[in-house]
Amino acid sequence: MNQHFLQSTAWQAFQESLGRTTFRDSGPGWEYLAILERSTGNSRLYCPYGPTADDEHSLAAALDSLAQLGKTHRVTFLRVEPTNLDFTAHLQTHGWKKVTYQKLQPEHSHVIDLTQPQDQLIAHMAQPVRNVYRNYHKKGVSVYRSTDPHDIDILLKFVHQVARHRGITPHPDSYFRQQAATLFPLGAATLYYAALDNQPIAAALFYHSSDTLYYAHAGASSDPAHRKLNAGTALLAEAIIDAQQHGLTKADLYGIAPDGADKNHPWAGFTKFKRSFGGHDVTFAGAWDLPLQRSRYWLYRAYQTLR
Repeated sequence: MNQHFLQSTAWQAFQESLGRTTFRDSGPGWEYLAILERSTGNSRLYCPYGPTADDEHSLAAALDSLAQLGKTHRVTFLRVEPTNLDFTAHLQTHGWKKVTYQKLQPEHSHVIDLTQPQDQLIAHMAQPVRNVYRNYHKKGVSVYRSTDPHDIDILLKFVHQVARHRGITPHPDSYFRQQAATLFPLGAATLYYAALDNQPIAAALFYHSSDTLYYAHAGASSDPAHRKLNAGTALLAEAIIDAQQHGLTKADLYGIAPDGADKNHPWAGFTKFKRSFGGHDVTFAGAWDLPLQRSRYWLYRAYQTLR
């Protein structure tokens, strides 16, 4: 089974470190991690990028297990996000409702095959990316790797800068620090950062499963002189090559605009950036809800839509 990192035992450990209740169940050809989430008057069981299932029969068994769990804990609804696009028809015909009213995990991503020879991997990157990868050190930039939880503050500085520039609200600092404290000791995440004259100018947090590198969170200095150095490009290229050298088979760059999206799409810029590293786009099944307490669910959904 091709399990996403957000279904892993490492992500489960992180969720539990936040004080959340989690459940894991499995059977022939299926497995899921479900997180119990509560808000005022409502609750749900949420499977981020799950359940994982070999086929529709296995998916049906996983969903049955999840429904029984939901009834036991009297949740308002279930939410799943299978990565297999072929499961869409099964969900549609079994009472599940597509979620279009809320910010969710990205439905589209960009994946690079790391099983190809390294020279081909680099050749499939766009020419500007290859130039940065081969020459960044000549400009005085160095790329470092860290699993010291305290170093997550390097990334936080850039997360704040990006948030101010884009007018968005990021996760609180405590969320990132807890990720570092939980995932770094498990060998499930690494911080990469680029520095000029020992001063960090870009950073990114990567997750790793047994076979996949995930490009999770990133940011870079807003100083125009630093931006010209393309340090974010350098550290992503280094992380991809490192992942291949450590035997991983895929790099998932995590979250892009849909194919054919307007050039003004809010994700257009970093979609172009991610595609410049080679690879191919993938589309997941998206998020789906199954109401277990119908009146409460539809009131919740109406509220979220209006908000």
